[in-house]
Amino acid sequence: MFPSKDKLTICFAHVAYRMRERFELRQSGIKSFEVRAFEDLQKRIGEADVVLASGMWKNELIPLATNLKFIQSISSGMDQYSKDELAAKGVRLASAAGVNARAVAEHALALILALARRLPEARDNQRRHHWRGMIGDLAAREDELGGKTLLVVGTGRIGGHLAKLAKAFDMTVIGIRRDPKLGANGADSIHGMADLVKLVPAADFVALASALTPETEGLMSRAALAAMKPSAYFVNVARGRVADEEALIETLRAGKIAGAAIDVTREEPLGDDSPLWDLPNVFITPHTAGETRRYEDNVIDILMENLDRLWRGEKTLRNQVL
Repeated sequence: MFPSKDKLTICFAHVAYRMRERFELRQSGIKSFEVRAFEDLQKRIGEADVVLASGMWKNELIPLATNLKFIQSISSGMDQYSKDELAAKGVRLASAAGVNARAVAEHALALILALARRLPEARDNQRRHHWRGMIGDLAAREDELGGKTLLVVGTGRIGGHLAKLAKAFDMTVIGIRRDPKLGANGADSIHGMADLVKLVPAADFVALASALTPETEGLMSRAALAAMKPSAYFVNVARGRVADEEALIETLRAGKIAGAAIDVTREEPLGDDSPLWDLPNVFITPHTAGETRRYEDNVIDILMENLDRLWRGEKTLRNQVL
């Protein structure tokens, strides 16, 4: 039985997000507390009927979560949750899928523009007080997006929005998704995941926007990277493990592609010893594609909708996983 509103306790677990602060502004009357460290979550999770978490969640918490009825994930990625263990305990689970689709798509386009317009180089030159002169070599100049081809791997909410943004820049968009029968979602053409290596040679930009699943882990493989044009760029706003990171580093070191802009890496935070930091043809943002000033409020909108459904005894949640 899901606790009534006056009996419910919510735990907000995140190292930085101001979830509880934004939640309290709604004056719901629901009891809540906040933790900023995993050790504190371990100590207090037994008090919570509902938990909002993402990267702080570890499945070793499940035996300690004696009152837990529902987890509202703060992120769309769900690979950190053991669905079998949660289901065995009768814990409901929902994602935040779509909550930052627009933001991530905009970030992906910003990365594409940064690569095309050589903005990382301009920032480096500014730091060195260096005014770069005019360039005679056409291949070394800034470029335009119009007429270029973008291959979007994963044309769900994020990839579909990215496709629409790219079309506004007069790009040709090729889409890849798990089930092409679901539609092109803004792309000029749509294909299955198995066609990736075959389609990569046509792309000036390859952008990963898919969820991390057993099917997509390592999808941007050594073979896919090898099939890219030497003038092409790689962009990843999906998950680090969707790409073969070792193969990506080797490809970039060898100059076999023009460069990469990545918001995600296999291990996060990226280790100090990672070669990615110092490769001149790599632009890194620290998994910030989905962070905006509206993020907390957008997640809480999903939470409140799901709480209302649970109080009404509905079997289906928004973004339901379990």
